[in-house]
Amino acid sequence: MRETIGDQSWLGATDIGEIKLDATCRDDIPAVLIGLQAIYKDEETREELFRLLDEHILPGRRHDTGRPGMNRWRILVMGILKQGMGCDFDRLRRTVNSDVDVQAFLGHDAWYDRREYGLQTIRDNVGLLTPELLRKVNELIVATGHEIIGKKPGDALAGRCDSFVVETDVHHPTDVNLLRDSVRCLIREASRACDAGGVDGWRQREHLSRKFGNQFLCVHRARWWRSRPDQVRSYLETARQVADKAEATLEALRETDCPRAVLGGIERHLDHARRFADQVDRRVLKGETIPHEEKRFSIFEEHTRWISKGKAGTPVELGVPVCIVEDGNGFVLGREIMWEGGDTDVAVPLIKRCQAAFPGLRICSFDKGFHSQENRRRLDATLDLTVLPKKGKLSAAEQARERDPAFAEARRKHSGVESVINSLEHRGLDRVRLHGPDGFERAVDLSVLAQNIHRIGQILRERERRRMRLEREKMREERKRLERQRKRMQRERKRTQRERKPLHQFQPLRAA
Repeated sequence: MRETIGDQSWLGATDIGEIKLDATCRDDIPAVLIGLQAIYKDEETREELFRLLDEHILPGRRHDTGRPGMNRWRILVMGILKQGMGCDFDRLRRTVNSDVDVQAFLGHDAWYDRREYGLQTIRDNVGLLTPELLRKVNELIVATGHEIIGKKPGDALAGRCDSFVVETDVHHPTDVNLLRDSVRCLIREASRACDAGGVDGWRQREHLSRKFGNQFLCVHRARWWRSRPDQVRSYLETARQVADKAEATLEALRETDCPRAVLGGIERHLDHARRFADQVDRRVLKGETIPHEEKRFSIFEEHTRWISKGKAGTPVELGVPVCIVEDGNGFVLGREIMWEGGDTDVAVPLIKRCQAAFPGLRICSFDKGFHSQENRRRLDATLDLTVLPKKGKLSAAEQARERDPAFAEARRKHSGVESVINSLEHRGLDRVRLHGPDGFERAVDLSVLAQNIHRIGQILRERERRRMRLEREKMREERKRLERQRKRMQRERKRTQRERKPLHQFQPLRAA
């Protein structure tokens, strides 16, 4: 049984819209909470948000029966807080269980209704947030943010589009250490499946794993592999023996009631072991060059790409490129994860998707990496002004186009998108530690949503600080006015005393 939000009927409950937050604190948590509070206080936005949560969290299941589960508002708050702080689940658990303001936003009281959440409970419930839900919620949040800053629905939006690499949680890949990872996982998964299914054959798994690990260290420490081919041959021989043994075990497990997911894991690690053993043989012993399209850079995060943009100090990045569109006010209108391809492949679809959600987007700037003749033609048909600089030498017409004042002004402001990218990296996109493509996509969408809510909180917090600053100035002016008035009255009193005539002197009586 799940609710959208608790009824808060216990004695002493404080409504979320009435919670007092410290506007002078510069930490990330108050800014995120202020943004969430603004969304909650807007009745229309709150109703639409709750409708989306009802539709997309465990759709097709009844929520009025069964054991009580975490309500959907708490799930959303925890997910946004995790990415808003850029932390892992352990720090999120500590914050949720110990922070008084966060407990109040979850519908608990520090004295009467305090509750502690377990680590696995938080993990499982935050995992219910789907990318589709987060994208729709993000569109709702951005529309609310535009209302807060005073932008009307018909006003034009000037966007800025750029891409950056979101790193995955992998080590630096070589075919030698990837082969070691594959064989290690293959021994572990096959032996566990045999123990569960009652199949023999992995009695010496600890000895085999230790032997292969020692061989890996010998190969890894050898500076010149070509001068020590015997160590590489022994390493490959042991890896192939483990692969043959795992293949025989796989045939025996298929005859039992072993779950298909377990068999699929063994098959995946077996394929990786065969591939990397072949690549080590070809590259080290035969001297071949492995084509880039045949390489894999992780057996755990298989979507990881090898990105080399030629940045100073960062020759290689291991992750997945993400392209975003920002509206100039700090709100991210949309994103596109580039599982394959480059910037030129996603520019037009991303702009069309953002225009479908925000029709006011009529101007957008790009860098030279997005340029192609086809992109320029299609974007010119979609946007009123396409700021897309061309690579290489420019013709006279192209020089005149790029010298246009509107083009030059938008190009000058384009670098502001780097501030939003840096903020997204602080919101959890410096390195994604969630597993698989689904976890990666969920982390990206949660970070975009947390960034937009954090931006709303920053705007409202700055307004509150400005109001408090004006009040302090008024109080200061009032104190100065009262001080001037006191001094003026004091001067008047002294002047009055000087101008007053002397009193009649009393004459003592003479003696009779």
